[in-house]
Amino acid sequence: MIDLRQLLALSAVAAEGSVARAATRLGWSQPTVDYHLRNLDRLVGADLTERSTRGSKLTTAGSLMLERGQEILGLAERALTDVRDLAQLGRIRLRFGTFPTAAARLLPGITSRVAELGIELDATLEELAPLVTRVNQHTLDAALVYAAGGYRLPFRAEVHTTHLFTDPMLVALPASHPAARHRTFDQETLLSLATDSWVMGSTPGDTLDDLVREVFQAAGHQIDVAIRTDDYSVVLGLVAAGMAVALVPSLVGNRPPEGVVLRPVDDPRFTRELLLAAPAGPGGPSAAVRQLAEAVRRSISALG
Repeated sequence: MIDLRQLLALSAVAAEGSVARAATRLGWSQPTVDYHLRNLDRLVGADLTERSTRGSKLTTAGSLMLERGQEILGLAERALTDVRDLAQLGRIRLRFGTFPTAAARLLPGITSRVAELGIELDATLEELAPLVTRVNQHTLDAALVYAAGGYRLPFRAEVHTTHLFTDPMLVALPASHPAARHRTFDQETLLSLATDSWVMGSTPGDTLDDLVREVFQAAGHQIDVAIRTDDYSVVLGLVAAGMAVALVPSLVGNRPPEGVVLRPVDDPRFTRELLLAAPAGPGGPSAAVRQLAEAVRRSISALG
């Protein structure tokens, strides 16, 4: 079994570039660092470091071990922090990420609901791709994310996702637009917007933007993306000004500005699935993450 001291020694060598400097960094003797490195080599059956007169560097196997080892060290530190907080203060702190659209409507309710359960949130607002990366790296305990059109988010195998809500997408049009007379949009009606200017997200990795482009390209159309922004209030403002059309989630569409009409899309692909993603062990997410998922559901329900 891996000894955490072995991982600490490997991490210090990677950071310092030599065993001697790693020993100074850790406050250990150089033979102690050597001892833990040799034991880790024997455990994995491969050399994890290469040494020369210029110092030490990690082998390919060592780099992989370092990547996994840093996750283990982070989880170990996290476990100590959580248990100490719970024992001393009766609370647990979760590092929680969410995309800004959800934060604007849901974060206050989520925070107050989990606080009743002794859970505090360190909230981070980021777009989808950075949230996925941070969950994969275990620098977030959980993140509220979304996926559209059957696209799978690139989570690592140990990340568990919990479905929370299906959010229908709406076509946002200037009130003066000829297509505003349609009460709903099927695919043919949607494709009639091929010559319009569109607003799309500015951050790569948005599965909804990918779906829209795919649908239009399959019909032989290339969308004119005139403006890019991740702020839906800006999107609706641009639509109201007659500058473009867009797709917006129902979570932001309850009070459109004057001059904007919203129409549902009669196509099940044009929904986004809200998911809570969290690193999890064989038994699934922790109790705190499960309570967080329920708080998100309740906050969504409270919006009606």
